[in-house]
Amino acid sequence: MKIREIKDLLGAEVLCCEQNLDRNAYSACGCDLMSDVLAYVKDQAVLLTGLVNPQVVRTAEMMDMICIVFVRSKSPTKEMLDLAEDNGIVVMRSDKRLYEACGLLYSNGLVGNKVKD
Repeated sequence: MKIREIKDLLGAEVLCCEQNLDRNAYSACGCDLMSDVLAYVKDQAVLLTGLVNPQVVRTAEMMDMICIVFVRSKSPTKEMLDLAEDNGIVVMRSDKRLYEACGLLYSNGLVGNKVKD
């Protein structure tokens, strides 16, 4: 799914790296615990979160994620946006709740990562 489609499905506002909206996302993760993101996220992923701190962007960078969506209209700091911009990570904000945002993406074909036993 193109990041542009994610933007449209979530009614999201792009906060940085709009030039990367045509990149493909292959999976998504809805989480506020960055340790879980580190443990389970793979591939070209989108992170949906309500956690607003620089660690979110640093985690996304480490995991080669291509997009962060802040839910519940949360706003990242300028420092966070600068860090995301430096790494080419699209950052968006949506007024949807995490549960709703994840459900919309899943029901439109963007799957999560499979957890291995």
